[in-house]
Amino acid sequence: MTEQEKQNKAIVIRFNKEVLEKGNIDVINEVIHPDFINHTAPASARGPQGIIDFTINILQKSLSGIRVEIHDQVLEDEKVVTRKTISGTHIAAFMGIPASGREVTISIIDIIILKDGQYTDHWSIRDLQDVIEKSLGRL
Repeated sequence: MTEQEKQNKAIVIRFNKEVLEKGNIDVINEVIHPDFINHTAPASARGPQGIIDFTINILQKSLSGIRVEIHDQVLEDEKVVTRKTISGTHIAAFMGIPASGREVTISIIDIIILKDGQYTDHWSIRDLQDVIEKSLGRL
């Protein structure tokens, strides 16, 4: 693993812990490039504002006690692929799914491109089945 790959891995881990778990806007502004594009949500704002809109205004308001567990990371040059789960108590509607008041887990695979220590591009696959099933009272 090159020094750049080590740095990129550390930045992605920091983003997950400081931004997703804690909602730290200062870290968002530090690690998200002004021209950042979320290819999974192309209608979202570019740059840090798109991350603030999702993380602070949706994720943090929908789940309490958020925890991120990173299972795997694969690195190649400026690309970091992370398989992780986000867990928390579903306290408000999340992506159109009514609150269940129950502990939920979202499985995610993220692909992040970093340049000069900042996120420039993001793609994601999210499995919301646990959130849906618990909202419907099936699990």
